[in-house]
Amino acid sequence: MLNTAVKAARRGAAVINRASFDLDRVIVNEKDHNDFVTDVDQAAEQAIIEVLSKAYPDHSFICEESGASANVNDETEFVWIIDPLDGTTNFMHGFPQYAISIALQQRGVVTQALVYDPVRNDLFTASKGAGAYLNEKRIRVNKLDRVANALLGTGYKVGSPAALHEYLKMYGIMAERSHGVRRAGSAALDLAYVACGRLDGFYEKGLKPWDIAAGALLVTEAGGIAAEFNGETKYMESGNIVAASPKVFGQMLGLLAEFA
Repeated sequence: MLNTAVKAARRGAAVINRASFDLDRVIVNEKDHNDFVTDVDQAAEQAIIEVLSKAYPDHSFICEESGASANVNDETEFVWIIDPLDGTTNFMHGFPQYAISIALQQRGVVTQALVYDPVRNDLFTASKGAGAYLNEKRIRVNKLDRVANALLGTGYKVGSPAALHEYLKMYGIMAERSHGVRRAGSAALDLAYVACGRLDGFYEKGLKPWDIAAGALLVTEAGGIAAEFNGETKYMESGNIVAASPKVFGQMLGLLAEFA
């Protein structure tokens, strides 16, 4: 199934890469304030679904652009969770930080994960219980023991003035207590970077399942921890996630406790 997901991701990436050479022709629509979808998102998603549905006609889908397939219900065994272009705003501006995210949920548990960066040709994969990999080489989270030495990632989904105030307050705390905080614009890639040690931790609120399903499994299979701000594990439902290596994770939770 993971091999099929890789095939699907590369098919979607071909759509994205072709469009990236002529961004002026990309059709953009605004779903909400500062929340965009392009015809490239939609075409890449369709390409991914076609590959997966041909291989597994009985499987269900939860996708960012097309939503849930008609056969999704509480008893569905296999559900693919897909973000065809995480970092759409970056893509629209030619900023090379975006990715395809594909996860397979079996009986409510994410068992397979893929995050593919078509710009750098970085393929992150993980299978539950079998470790995480970057371009077929095993990856692990960093072994830092102090958040003061950590480089962190974060993000912000446009919301209410109160949400923005909370984000800025969190940013101030974390920036002061760490080596630095980066907001690169793709939660899927940020989580993959935690898994391979390019980042030491990540935190964000208000995400969707397709933003974090694959990345969270990458982190945990690379030896890290992913949880809500209060330490609970229902981040797929809440959309609020903290992910890091074990020692840094505990310190991040302490710093973010008032936002739990």
